[in-house]
Amino acid sequence: MPKKLSKEFIAKQKNELLTEEKKTLTQIEDLKASDPFADPEHASDNAAVDTDVREQVGHDTVEAEIKDATRRIDNIKHALERIEKGKYGACEKCNEYIPVPRLELVPEARYCIDCEKKLRK
Repeated sequence: MPKKLSKEFIAKQKNELLTEEKKTLTQIEDLKASDPFADPEHASDNAAVDTDVREQVGHDTVEAEIKDATRRIDNIKHALERIEKGKYGACEKCNEYIPVPRLELVPEARYCIDCEKKLRK
């Protein structure tokens, strides 16, 4: 296993993860508020069919974005747990350390690039 990550780097990553968690939670709330189905008048509106279709597509888009953001929150929480357990930065598959540039780009990364590629096949 390569050299461990420095305490300073891990602290920086923890702050980044906490910041990203707050931003993503705010994004989820904003998405929920922008959902066309969130409008109380939606159910009683006698809109034209094309308006209903636009609202449905808008709702489906919002739901997909919320699902992606929720998945990111789960990954961020998992990374924060790994920091607390002293396991942050180690690939969950091969146990090698994930390269620092990858962690800087994707602080919630669970796998090194090689293992990520294998899992996606």
